[in-house]
Amino acid sequence: MKQNKIIITCCSVLFACCYGSGLRALESDPDQPITIDSNTATYDDATATSIYTGNVISIQGSIRVNSDKLVVYFVEGDAEKLVFTGNKAKFKQTPNPGAEDITGEALTGEYYPKKNLLKLIDDATVWQGTATYTSDLIEYDSKRSIVKAGEKSSDAKRVHVLLQPKQKTANKTEYKTGNKKNDDTSSKTPDKNLQ
Repeated sequence: MKQNKIIITCCSVLFACCYGSGLRALESDPDQPITIDSNTATYDDATATSIYTGNVISIQGSIRVNSDKLVVYFVEGDAEKLVFTGNKAKFKQTPNPGAEDITGEALTGEYYPKKNLLKLIDDATVWQGTATYTSDLIEYDSKRSIVKAGEKSSDAKRVHVLLQPKQKTANKTEYKTGNKKNDDTSSKTPDKNLQ
């Protein structure tokens, strides 16, 4: 029975790859199948997990994640949790048609498709336009395009906001958390290689 669900899921993924590429709007992202491309793939029926390694590319609608490794945890045949790791795992999403992409990176990412929630953990950064969020924990609500940085329970890792005066070319806003020695993100820029 579980193997039939996996075969149906694989067929859905192939169908989406061939015919669903035009459905890229944010509103349809949660309803889209998750497609995964990697160098290797294994499925363990006993633990209900799939492991993908080597240049892993995961796509759901306009959400794209590039990572070194991906582990998918299934509950009753549905993907419940996806854990991305890499040096660094990178994501991007188009929040609305014509809007500027939201991009980010972290050493670990956890995606909960049913909750539309992406957690970036350890050395995480998210960019949109001139705004930058940096923290050890960033939560991104992919349905509502809401970014939350920092932890309520930690006074040691407070969020620091720097609002630059409006320049002729651009207005820059940066959000940082963490220790002062780790706060320098001025040289970080979004990875333009995500496509």
